[in-house]
Amino acid sequence: MILRTLASGSSGNCVLIQSGATALLVDAGVSCRKITQRLKACGLQPEDLTGILITHEHTDHVAGLNVLLKRREIPIYATAGTCQIVAQKCPVAAAHLMMIPSSSYFELGELTVTAFPTPHDASDSVGYLLSDGERSVAIATDLGEINDYIREIMADADLVLLEANHDIPMLRTGPYPYLLQERILGVMGHLCNEAAAEFAVYLAQNKTKSFVLAHLSKENNTPELAYAVVADALKQANLLERVNVAVAPRDELSQTFVV
Repeated sequence: MILRTLASGSSGNCVLIQSGATALLVDAGVSCRKITQRLKACGLQPEDLTGILITHEHTDHVAGLNVLLKRREIPIYATAGTCQIVAQKCPVAAAHLMMIPSSSYFELGELTVTAFPTPHDASDSVGYLLSDGERSVAIATDLGEINDYIREIMADADLVLLEANHDIPMLRTGPYPYLLQERILGVMGHLCNEAAAEFAVYLAQNKTKSFVLAHLSKENNTPELAYAVVADALKQANLLERVNVAVAPRDELSQTFVV
């Protein structure tokens, strides 16, 4: 299985997962032009996509759908609450929507997809675990907290794309108004570096061998700081030498991650 991020951050999110002839996007939160250019760099065209999995309806996860789907028949998989709002925000996408339960398990090309609910201030937000039968990749961004159900689902992942959205001191002293700070810090908000680090230790103690830190805030975090916090926690637990840690770039194609 191969993972590449096409974009990752508050300005847009899009992830490519490939296994054999199956190619999936998780979210399409940047322009169709950027998605097409970055798929081309991976040797793909939008027409080659098996489908698009949507985590939730926020603009930084769906902004590219309308233009991307104007001349292409690509199925879009999303939960009921997400489908309802995406159909309103992206009218062209309405005809392509395939509704899935927020806790579901289904086959898509050569992959098995498990959707699991995530705590975020969206209508019906989910993360995804994708497996080829031998290896698995989990994608979990936009998380206010890590609950027991998420721990159980993601403990089986070999590679995890995990939110490390903000540094709390940077957020508290930065330009965001107080109410927005409280939203981000809340249990339906976003995951801070320390929470990501704690979860990474748990996952590394189970099966996970590779982490890609994602959805970093431009104003309230840095790639260097997110990496340092997570790597230090893994080092303190004597796990760093067993795993790989990388940070997804904000607005360009990432390196290739293989499991």
